[in-house]
Amino acid sequence: MTTAQRLSSIFDALLAAFGKRHWWPGETQLEVIVGAILTQNTSWKNVEKAIGNLKALNLLDVAVLHALSAERLAEIIRPSGFYNVKSKRLKALINVLHEKFFGVISNLDALGTVELRKLLLCIDGIGHETADSILLYALNRPIFVVDAYTKRFLLNHGLYVGEDTYESIQSFFMGHLPLDTYLFNEFHALIVCLCQTYCKKVPACVTCPLREDLDGQNMGI
Repeated sequence: MTTAQRLSSIFDALLAAFGKRHWWPGETQLEVIVGAILTQNTSWKNVEKAIGNLKALNLLDVAVLHALSAERLAEIIRPSGFYNVKSKRLKALINVLHEKFFGVISNLDALGTVELRKLLLCIDGIGHETADSILLYALNRPIFVVDAYTKRFLLNHGLYVGEDTYESIQSFFMGHLPLDTYLFNEFHALIVCLCQTYCKKVPACVTCPLREDLDGQNMGI
């Protein structure tokens, strides 16, 4: 079985076990973008509280956020943790949207994915995972998001032996899977679900939906 076939088989098994994950939660592109920044170093429950605060005050609007002071924004997103830092990062991104794209997110469509990714990575505080989350989940660009769960999954299943860098791991997935936004979205969400449920730091392999994959590769954890 080739790597591409194995990944496809794993995707099918996870989808059958967990169903569609409906990621990323958010009613608008802006909400998803905001969530991608606020979720840095915190749980999604805390992010939901912060976004709830923004919604309650009708602040989920590029123009409104641009006019809001960083200090006031920090207080509103306090539940997300590291709120002063995240306020500055969110304001930096909003400023780019306001100044370069007239505050209209759809204007980003004029840029290719590579160019848009470079733009996001130039914004203070936005790293690869955050930039790619925005690209995939908010802007529907076919790019694979890599996180700690992804690395754990690859290690436990002996799927990858290359360099332990974000770019190399991302290239591994994108080189063996069709460049499809839905597939990348769903696959990453399913990996997260797998690692939160079975593929933990102490794996629960006996009941894992990928037990057959592990047996087939004759690999231990």
